[in-house]
Amino acid sequence: MTRILIADHLDQEAVEELKKVPGFEVTVKTGLSEAELVQIIPGFEVAVVRSATKITRPVIEAGKDLKLLVRAGIGLDNIDVAAAKEKGIEVANTPAATSISVAEHTLGLMLGAVRHHGPANLSMKQHKWEKKAFTGTELYGKTLGIIGFGRIGKEVAKRALAFGMTVLAYDVIQITTDLPVKVVSLEELLGQADIITLHVPKTPRPILGEAEFARMKDGVVIVNVARGGVVDEKALLQALNSGKVKAAALDVFEKEPPEDFSLIDHPKVTATPHLGAAAEEGQKRAGMEVARILKEKFAG
Repeated sequence: MTRILIADHLDQEAVEELKKVPGFEVTVKTGLSEAELVQIIPGFEVAVVRSATKITRPVIEAGKDLKLLVRAGIGLDNIDVAAAKEKGIEVANTPAATSISVAEHTLGLMLGAVRHHGPANLSMKQHKWEKKAFTGTELYGKTLGIIGFGRIGKEVAKRALAFGMTVLAYDVIQITTDLPVKVVSLEELLGQADIITLHVPKTPRPILGEAEFARMKDGVVIVNVARGGVVDEKALLQALNSGKVKAAALDVFEKEPPEDFSLIDHPKVTATPHLGAAAEEGQKRAGMEVARILKEKFAG
């Protein structure tokens, strides 16, 4: 019997698919704290999470029977991969399942930022008609700088090209693509882009900090649907206050949920609560990919 703990919400169809597999015992318990996970994890061979639950070293050390940790999503920053490796526990994720979901959310935030959707919506809900206050700009003809040109970066590029944008791409690894984008250095991207969007994993230090903002064009727009901490929030707030950054659209934050709302409260910031992958279709693909991974490993 393979005991599976699903610690975050997973697509229900995928859960039912797993429950039908002979030899699988599936337990769904969400919203567990680290202490609660430490208590419950012994006896489970598999733990499945999304982004809310953190699989920390104490949890891994308590999981004497763990063989596999799976993240239904992109990235592994909520799993202590080093601790898992030390214990010989395999770690997997579903990097392709929600790429389109995240890319579409990125374009939505980008459009909202340049056309003032957030403040205009709030104004209307206050029964105001401030049409002249919310004149924006088009995406057409603008230069988009994409930092991180993996699966999501490429999906964003496809959609930006359809809007008639010029696309610059930068990554720390060599970029190979058939898309009509220009591969540039980070310095070139910072100096040329009208809009900058990030699609990178969690980094030890911010990719965009005070020095990077200083290199950007005046009136640049910043979009972050990657990970909190890849943009220095204090430096971004300073850049917004100085006018260097015209607007920012943020889906992720250094602390989630945030404790300091000074950046989110800025009138030029549109914020969403880490919704990048939160589309029904993407979550269904992620859930079914988790089911496939578990069936291949434990059910042949």
